[in-house]
Amino acid sequence: MLTKTKIYLSSPHMGGNEQKFVNDAFETNWIAPLGPNVNGFEDDIKSYLGAQNEVAVLSSGTASIHLALELIGVSKGDEVLCQSFTFSASANPIMYLGATPVFIDSEKDTWNMSPELLEIAIKDRIEKNKKPKAIVVVHLYGMPYKANEINAIAEKYNIAVVEDSAEALGSTYHDKACGTLSDFGILSFNGNKIITTSGGGALITKTKVLKDKAVFLSTQARDDAPHYQHSHVGYNYRMSNVLAGIGRGQMEVLNDRVSARRANYEFYKKHLSGFNTIELVDEPAGSYSNRWITCIKTDSFETREKIRLTLLEDDIESRPLWKPMHTQPIFKDCLHFSDGTSEDLFEKGLCLPSGSNLTNDDLNRILEIINNTPNL
Repeated sequence: MLTKTKIYLSSPHMGGNEQKFVNDAFETNWIAPLGPNVNGFEDDIKSYLGAQNEVAVLSSGTASIHLALELIGVSKGDEVLCQSFTFSASANPIMYLGATPVFIDSEKDTWNMSPELLEIAIKDRIEKNKKPKAIVVVHLYGMPYKANEINAIAEKYNIAVVEDSAEALGSTYHDKACGTLSDFGILSFNGNKIITTSGGGALITKTKVLKDKAVFLSTQARDDAPHYQHSHVGYNYRMSNVLAGIGRGQMEVLNDRVSARRANYEFYKKHLSGFNTIELVDEPAGSYSNRWITCIKTDSFETREKIRLTLLEDDIESRPLWKPMHTQPIFKDCLHFSDGTSEDLFEKGLCLPSGSNLTNDDLNRILEIINNTPNL
């Protein structure tokens, strides 16, 4: 009996040349966290983002956030302002350093950090002699946050910004690449991202001095000596030459992947805009989203679940939007500045299948299921 193929939310999509770079690593025995693919991948990303930036490829986006916070000087007892509506990897590294996250809710235009609530939080913490050490803000689902407003507030109070661009490689804000808009940028190459190295990430810095320090810390902080000597705590965070080879092949098809994901969004927008129970988020002026994931906001939790479960019955993966960090059990005691926006989005929002390898048949199958969802 024929069965339907499972449709995933966002699966890896190889371009074809990745194997060549990986084979080169094996043939030359560069099976280590250094080698020509590591250097080449960093150069490829740097060229894509703009030559004024420096790039260190690491084991994950989470590791990249951790090192960015350490380079800023975040330590035990500090507070770090963090977008609440995000994946836990945006917040966990704050805890690694013994610091405390303070969560900031979203605004409705982009679903990202609210500049208004950010400034309210900063003023509150300064009044209580707890000036925040850093801000972690996220381009959610590939949609650029309001960087001009966020940066202006950060500069006003002299607070460093870590730009979590894990979901936004290929997105731009007023013609500048996401990941390059603030003090430090973060990329992720996890298996579900717009390009992948299986597992991996990158830290984007403004100077080579900062990049070199990140590389030093990511390779166990080994001092320049003929023996193993360490004057700092280091980490095993460097990307391997093998995985970097996958990344080099993926960079060759990045623009195609962005185009495919944006086409998915346009398909959904065209065919779902007739439902008064469904809305999609538009790009504000000056923003260009890679549309990593196409998300919808429904009119209720019941409608969201009705669509999700109907898709699931046909072996089609969809997923509720991120559960806000300030509502997560692990962060239940953390301070938060919220107005209910992210909780409303979590309750009513759904991520639709958005992989760059979706076929027209896949998209039409998804649409048919949604169209046939009862009482939608």
